[in-house]
Amino acid sequence: MEIGVYTFADVDPKPGGVGPAQRVREVVEEIALADEVGLDVFGVGEHHRADYAASAPQMILAAAAERTKQIRLTSAVTVLSSDDPVRVFQQFSTLDLLSEGRAEIMAGRGSFIESFPLFGHDLSDYDELFAEKLDLLLALRASERVTWSGRHRSPLSDQPVHPRPLQDPLPLWVAVGGNPQSVVRAGTLGLPLAVAIIGGQPERFAPLVDLYREAARRAGHTNPPVSLNTHGFVGETREVAADRYFPGYADVMARLGRERGWGPPNRAAFDAACELRGSMALGSPEQIAEKMLFQHEIFGHQRSLTQLALGSVAHRDVMRAIELLGTEVAPIVRAEVARRASTSAATA
Repeated sequence: MEIGVYTFADVDPKPGGVGPAQRVREVVEEIALADEVGLDVFGVGEHHRADYAASAPQMILAAAAERTKQIRLTSAVTVLSSDDPVRVFQQFSTLDLLSEGRAEIMAGRGSFIESFPLFGHDLSDYDELFAEKLDLLLALRASERVTWSGRHRSPLSDQPVHPRPLQDPLPLWVAVGGNPQSVVRAGTLGLPLAVAIIGGQPERFAPLVDLYREAARRAGHTNPPVSLNTHGFVGETREVAADRYFPGYADVMARLGRERGWGPPNRAAFDAACELRGSMALGSPEQIAEKMLFQHEIFGHQRSLTQLALGSVAHRDVMRAIELLGTEVAPIVRAEVARRASTSAATA
């Protein structure tokens, strides 16, 4: 199993808090450490709000490409619905060249809506925009010269698009929350699926992954990979992890709660989410490994990404969590997943 980290480059809006200039540099340092300790993937997600610094993830990933050697560099996510697929393809192709073939796109519709009015799109076209732009991105990925037309963008007529990436094709994942239509679309196209599990028991997402795999099977695609993207944190003990993570988590949840009408963050509910069957991967290295392997029994997935820096989690604590994830959690999980695969092959 591939194991990695993702972030939205959260900033601290409080006076004296971490601002965008400091935060983007911290993210590059975190990616460099993740590479050093042997993690497989690092993702930077796109947002267009004052509380996040990554409105252009590919820029941060490009800086990290020059400081890393092995780790895969992905968006988490690219809000394709409000972007231009031509520019997305060109930017990530350039990242692929800089990183010598380590770039990926994780495309999604977006859980926030700020980018739609910012780039002149109508929210009533939310799903149609994504479907159409995904179609164009796939056409760009498949051929150097593209002929394409749609409703929300000017057509292309035998138009060459450069540069081309080193990887052929450039890896493209579809990121989803809980929308069945989205998972069927990804499965039918044979694209890898990234499922965000940020609340509730993981088992309730299993039918979505089953639906995805059935759609892929019906379309003739053999077992495309699945990623689980979750909130979480690694500390020497669960108590240490919770003490470092919860204050920032509570700030973010309170801020979003005021916007969306949620109740205030609750420590008891947070602690319950950190249990084995909860949504969060938080605890000691052994507990995180146990959680990941429990989820693997449910989903049989190929990748696990954890959002370690949520809100104002201190950079030094995130760095320590990355170190523990790479040096202590990942070896346990990889060894057990390999053992399960070997046992399954022997009994098949």
